[in-house]
Amino acid sequence: MAKLVLDMDATSDGFFEDTAMIGIASAQPGYRFCWILNNHFEINFGRDPEQKNILLRKKDKQKNEQAYNFPIYQYDLPNSTNKYLLYKLKDGSESLLPETKHMDYLWLIQTGNAEEDALYIVNELKNIPDVQLAQVLLPDQLKNLNNLLV
Repeated sequence: MAKLVLDMDATSDGFFEDTAMIGIASAQPGYRFCWILNNHFEINFGRDPEQKNILLRKKDKQKNEQAYNFPIYQYDLPNSTNKYLLYKLKDGSESLLPETKHMDYLWLIQTGNAEEDALYIVNELKNIPDVQLAQVLLPDQLKNLNNLLV
């Protein structure tokens, strides 16, 4: 019997088409950070009850399997296909994207003008006192981009 293999490159290309990513450093917990963003940008980030956390399993030094949960917050622009996803990148000492260890959140923008929207959002984020760092991330900078697929 033939074995079916999921083509992650094709899945990744479709998911990240017309997107931009912003890495954010903030010590605020997820629910509080969403509240801050919702008030500042007049949006409504929230948890979709059907959307689960990203679960990452790794073995520690004693060969015991550890499970790490990374919540995802979402906002869909009304009457539009535009979508915003906010990933919490850390669970304890583990990071969803190890190459962004200094970032706490990743804001994924899926719009027709994602790059322009990202520049606007980065400039606005810099005006929020609870944000220590905000910068646009390029997909080729991220080796573990497939960890973001939902």
